[in-house]
Amino acid sequence: MKPIAYMAAVSVTSWLIAALIVDRRTSLEILFGMLGPLAAASGTWYLAAWVYRERPAELTGLMIGAFFLKMVFFGAYVAAMLRIMQFRPIPFVVSFTAYFIGLYLMEALDLKRLFSERSR
Repeated sequence: MKPIAYMAAVSVTSWLIAALIVDRRTSLEILFGMLGPLAAASGTWYLAAWVYRERPAELTGLMIGAFFLKMVFFGAYVAAMLRIMQFRPIPFVVSFTAYFIGLYLMEALDLKRLFSERSR
């Protein structure tokens, strides 16, 4: 699963660079802002690639179900990070949003590539 490795490598590398620039607390907030979107995007990619190769007709149903599951997951995740972990909203939310957008862009491009491979 090269796309998952690429998503993880880009995420961890960008976090390490940020960790060199910011203080320890902000670094931790950025890390956790990355982990939720990375876990969700990696899990979705893994399942989508597997279902597409094995039973392509079921991919749409999987993606719809994953969408609703991720809505619940992200709501609970953000609430837990802000309420339980008591992260400051600005660093965490900026990190979460940036990684969310970036990782889902990577996932969309990988899905496009996966779909184009089958159509050849």
